[in-house]
Amino acid sequence: MLLSMTGFGAAICADGETSVAVEIKTVNNRYFKLSLRMSEGFAALESRVESLIRESIDRGTVNITLRIRQKRKAEYRIATTVLQSYFEQLVDLGGKLGHLGEIHAPALDKLLTLPGVIETEADQSDGELETVWNIVKRTMEDALKNLQAMRKAEGDSMATDLAANTEQLRTLLGGVEILAPNVAEQYRKRLEERVGKILMEHGATLNPADLVREVAVHADRCDISEETVRFRSHLAQFDEALKSKESCGRKLDFLTQELFRETNTIGSKANDAGITKHVVDMKTVIERIREMVQNVE
Repeated sequence: MLLSMTGFGAAICADGETSVAVEIKTVNNRYFKLSLRMSEGFAALESRVESLIRESIDRGTVNITLRIRQKRKAEYRIATTVLQSYFEQLVDLGGKLGHLGEIHAPALDKLLTLPGVIETEADQSDGELETVWNIVKRTMEDALKNLQAMRKAEGDSMATDLAANTEQLRTLLGGVEILAPNVAEQYRKRLEERVGKILMEHGATLNPADLVREVAVHADRCDISEETVRFRSHLAQFDEALKSKESCGRKLDFLTQELFRETNTIGSKANDAGITKHVVDMKTVIERIREMVQNVE
């Protein structure tokens, strides 16, 4: 099973005086990254929200918008300690800059908009916070179900496409394996023709044993049997990962890198125009695979 790292899920829940709306958007990322926007006064719930998300999502960038509304009238109060700290810092900064003048009371209007200056009584009630969390959790779980359904649908589509691409790689590799045995023979013919021509110009003859020895060295140097065996092994592991019950994005990413590495080695060792053409086509397919795999969780 594959899960796409791109998805969207939303849910709304109302219970008594509290209503909660959640939107979850995910995009690809090599690691887990959470961005949470939440209504003021409920910062204590952030760690619980992150824990709940991590139970369902292993990696990717997760953007959450969490809106919490309560019908009852909230009781507000000014955090005087925080307000005094802001005020004293501004006075101190003005003195250092040499532009300190009298700060009039209306300036406090702007200070009241700074973070942490206004608190609600609801922030201090653990019992009310626990009640809100129960509603938030239910809403988050519904949004996650919707998100996972979308991610799985896209993942199934990618799995089908990836399987078709790996099958194409097997076909191209088969073409390489057909051409590989002829590489040494073609080299022997070219070498015999070139060296024979040079020796003829000088009235010398070519020692067959020397030719055989040179061809044998070249055949060993351009042998790609190990690379093709490893390539097929990587393809088999890739197929197993596609059928796994868990999404294996990191494993698929690693196997894609190994497939590209073996393809490069085959191209550099074979030194044959026909094989080079197949190698170019193989790299094109692997690049398509790489782009898709980067969006798999």
